[in-house]
Amino acid sequence: MKKVYLDNSATTKVSDEVISAMLPYFTEKYGNPSSLHTAGREAREAIEAARLKIAGIIGAAPAEIIFTSGGTESDNIAIIGSALANRKKGNHIITSAIEHPAVIETCRHLEKDGFKVTYVPVDPDGVLKLDELEKAITKETTLITVMQVNNEIGTIQPIKEIGEIAREKDIYFHTDAVQAIGKVPVNVDDLGVDMLALSGHKIHGPKGVGVLYLRKGTPVRSLTFGGGHERGVRSGTENVSGIVGMARACELAARDLDRNAEHMARLSNRLMDGLLGIEHCRLNGSRKNRSPNNVNISFSFVEGESMVLLLDMKGIEVSTGSACSSKKLEASHVLLSCGLDPETAHGSLRMTNSKYNTEEEIDYVIETLPGIVSRLREMSPLYKK
Repeated sequence: MKKVYLDNSATTKVSDEVISAMLPYFTEKYGNPSSLHTAGREAREAIEAARLKIAGIIGAAPAEIIFTSGGTESDNIAIIGSALANRKKGNHIITSAIEHPAVIETCRHLEKDGFKVTYVPVDPDGVLKLDELEKAITKETTLITVMQVNNEIGTIQPIKEIGEIAREKDIYFHTDAVQAIGKVPVNVDDLGVDMLALSGHKIHGPKGVGVLYLRKGTPVRSLTFGGGHERGVRSGTENVSGIVGMARACELAARDLDRNAEHMARLSNRLMDGLLGIEHCRLNGSRKNRSPNNVNISFSFVEGESMVLLLDMKGIEVSTGSACSSKKLEASHVLLSCGLDPETAHGSLRMTNSKYNTEEEIDYVIETLPGIVSRLREMSPLYKK
């Protein structure tokens, strides 16, 4: 049976080059980077070399790179740490209605602690409404947090324009760029952000490692306490092998950005052209203003979970939305915010390719999915009506 993996927004295959870079730090150079002896110094040098590489790739200074356990921790430090550090100035945060759970749930947590949060609406393509964001700003606003690329529908947000607004109003600005790196350009000065989150396992790197870019002079309060690692922002012995692997993954993603983006966009367009001819389906998000690897389609009168399971039986692995919320039964908050009704939102599939996918795999999906949709609709009382 063929196997086609199209869930690359959930996680990616670790590349051979990344594995090769990591291996010595499991077997030969396994020292604690805080130790003074040779093994410790080797580990510390590897971390600082990785910090330098990642800083150069996103246009930052090495001292502005904080290593974390992943995108969720980076988002939490940026949002909670900034909110607490600036509470005397104000207690208002602005975000979008379609953020990743790592941002949405963090904001909801802060609301329980007395902070006010405005969730700015989006248009039918999932693009944040800039005029609504500007209207939401008050004298109490200290933080804006909007993701660069949406994890479910791939919509690219107007981060540069938001950054200009934030700077003009003297408001700190954070973006979750986890789904952006390796697909679209990511440069902190071009975007105008003060904080930015990255994750290794979305770009063919290892799980359990991420980055928080923290612009010099941006105040955040630490959420973990211990040995004062990572400039006192994130205590805990560093994941040396993971950090080395993430740096190599970032290096490869930056080097091959244009080639990979072109390849992924070609596959996505082939998939969209092949599937959008199915009756009663719609593309979620903009056809043009989206991540090159993302295809999200809703099929009316069909349950997304059923499609996922039947596709899996054919060797095709996709998802119904964010992997972080895939065990929840609620309709996607992203699709609901874009104006879909709950029934249509429940019938959505997210198919995200990578540099490793092929046209033959895409054609197999195009051949297989219409029959599954037809089979499920035959059992649907809604479709029969």
